[in-house]
Amino acid sequence: MLKLGLYSFAVPAARGEEDHVKRVLDTEICRDCYLALRDAVRYIGVTEGFRDVLRDFPAPEGGTPSGFRRDIKLEADGVLRVDLARDISRGRNGLPRPTKALYSADTADPYEVEAISPFIANLTCNPGIVYDLFINNPRANVGNKFRTRDEVMAEIGRVLDPGADISVELNNPFEKDFGKLLEEAENFREMLGKYRVVIKVPHTGPVTAENVGQLLEGDRKLEKGYDEITTSGAMLGHTLALKLHEHGFRVNFTLMFEPFQTQLALQARPYFINTFVRHRLVQSMKIKELINAYDATGNIANLEALRAYFVSNDYYPQSKAGTDLRDVLRFGRDIIRYRRFEDEQGSDGLDGMRHNLRVLRNCNLPDTRLIVCSMEGPYNYPDIDKLLCEPEFLDMNDRVVITAPPDYLARFTSTNQVISYQRRFMNAAEGQK
Repeated sequence: MLKLGLYSFAVPAARGEEDHVKRVLDTEICRDCYLALRDAVRYIGVTEGFRDVLRDFPAPEGGTPSGFRRDIKLEADGVLRVDLARDISRGRNGLPRPTKALYSADTADPYEVEAISPFIANLTCNPGIVYDLFINNPRANVGNKFRTRDEVMAEIGRVLDPGADISVELNNPFEKDFGKLLEEAENFREMLGKYRVVIKVPHTGPVTAENVGQLLEGDRKLEKGYDEITTSGAMLGHTLALKLHEHGFRVNFTLMFEPFQTQLALQARPYFINTFVRHRLVQSMKIKELINAYDATGNIANLEALRAYFVSNDYYPQSKAGTDLRDVLRFGRDIIRYRRFEDEQGSDGLDGMRHNLRVLRNCNLPDTRLIVCSMEGPYNYPDIDKLLCEPEFLDMNDRVVITAPPDYLARFTSTNQVISYQRRFMNAAEGQK
């Protein structure tokens, strides 16, 4: 007689599968499922997919690796089989992680990854993180041990818990030969494993294969404005994301700064979409500051500063550096209004997150999650934490992944009172020696 969770089945394990079945005897099934199945089950076994997962991620005897949900299905021959389905919301043995909202790390530093590995459900990296922040950073890449992206990613795959996905970005999304991009993605799948790999694909907007070189030379400015697009150019990222999805890859569709990007992004069927917080919030604050200064003083120097700010941050191309100041003021007010920066929906810079959660609630992609990323300072994370406790979004916590550099997340494990109490405790202990 075998038990699954609380319920007993008077049947043996399928022949040759006894060791695997021992791993799943704590699998919980509901009472209704048990009543529907008990008279039809002749054996209990596991699926080929189950065995495949264990080959990739050997787990201690009697358990299953984190990052997988246990599903059951009854086959025509009466074998009740337990399957393992990829689900980063699950810890070891298919149990739910401690919170519905999940955590992720923005890093390519294997030393950081090792410290935070048990606590995250995803890792994201892009060329800037791989090359600028790690490989070419002697303080991180001690002794220049790692020299190539593949060496770094292979080491991350080794030290990272199997329950965490790995979102890695293609080097050149503007490559016109899809076969080469597919080959690069396949290389990551081979290196990191089919269960963990997620391919990051960026939105492209006005940037195309023909003009991307402008970002690499001279003043590194694009001649076009962000809204001066061609249809094929602006949809390049969408097309690449959809193609990779059709080739069996999960896709992290990234570079989403404004809420109006979301609905069209979802047409590419991504596994992750994003809400970037930091730069947008900082820019909103600066825009509002300059507008308020102009409103208070009437000094056009504030509008001239605002126009220069728009150019430096790619709201305007260099060709619009002489835009009429009345239009500059109007544009600035429109941005603040759209971002709801003067009311409770957006004064914390999280109007985009709120919008995206509402969109996800109503879309037809139940497995797509929102990555909340790019944050800094003392308030971004606490404000996100508070938002997730708002009654409207309690049901959406399981669609959220919070990602940041590990040292940013780590700072929110502590407060000033930690020092105060440690001082008291350690001095008390010292006195007993």
